[in-house]
Amino acid sequence: METSATDSIVIIPTYNEKENIEKIIRAIFDLEKAFHILIIDDGSPDGTAAIVHSLMDNKFADRLFIIERSGKLGLGTAYITGFKWALKRHYDYIFEMDADFSHDPNDLPRLYAACAEEGYDLAIGSRYVSGVNVVNWPMGRVLMSYFASMYVRIVTGFSVRDTTAGFKCYKRRVLETIELDKVRFKGYGFQIEMKFTAHKIGFRIKEVPVIFVNRREGVSKMSGGIFGEAFFGVMRLRLDGWTRKYPSLPND
Repeated sequence: METSATDSIVIIPTYNEKENIEKIIRAIFDLEKAFHILIIDDGSPDGTAAIVHSLMDNKFADRLFIIERSGKLGLGTAYITGFKWALKRHYDYIFEMDADFSHDPNDLPRLYAACAEEGYDLAIGSRYVSGVNVVNWPMGRVLMSYFASMYVRIVTGFSVRDTTAGFKCYKRRVLETIELDKVRFKGYGFQIEMKFTAHKIGFRIKEVPVIFVNRREGVSKMSGGIFGEAFFGVMRLRLDGWTRKYPSLPND
């Protein structure tokens, strides 16, 4: 779409994504629904940011934006930086998405519809709400991810099936209400914490079934430490659920 006007922005954290970044940007901009894109690049030494700047200068200056950070500061802090940037610019729908095509850009309008048309506050692109929809993942990783989400549900009593999903659409009021500076986790625990907090506040959440495809190009950033943070942090979230005073649900 040629217009620069939109109510939606897609936040994409990057570190060494030169093989994917231009392709994912163009795929999003080719959608019938107009989206803006904010790249949060953590000092990629492979030139990812330079590719983004080239696209901004040549064609997409009014739709494509970038924040460059000095190093690998964590997935959670990248998204929080992006959330604050987007809220200041009055976007109504704020998305999280990976750069590597594990999340299909064609699913963005489906997440948008769940919030903008069906009235949900948070839409989650879910791998597990209708079976196990994962392609080209090693079986060990599938099992680790699936049972991690099951573990979260058991410990917290939280009904979302894909608790570590990183493909999401937030209504702005969710991010305005969650106290972003109090979010503790930086890795995949961040994804669990944000969903759990939205749930505790009382926001309406929908899981939209998607097919997750393992990256074809570039190198995965997954590590045991990332899952370790999520695993051990869940107990802390459960304790918080009993003792912490969460913000009140805002009036519509």
